[in-house]
Amino acid sequence: MTENTDFMGRNQQEALTGPVPGARRRVWCRGAGCHHQLTDPESRRRGYGPVCDPDYRNPTPDHEVDQDPLPGM
Repeated sequence: MTENTDFMGRNQQEALTGPVPGARRRVWCRGAGCHHQLTDPESRRRGYGPVCDPDYRNPTPDHEVDQDPLPGM
């Protein structure tokens, strides 16, 4: 077992050279003034969160509610 030591014999920590293997790279929203981290795969790919996305993606489809016609009309 070898230790990294400087010229005076003190222990010296090895420098980290990159991200931890297996960890995902953090992606932040590109929206003006937005600082949210993106976790959704589609948001990570586009670079915008659902609120800042210029091409708004509605995650839930619109639904219509059945209503009875107004009386007298």
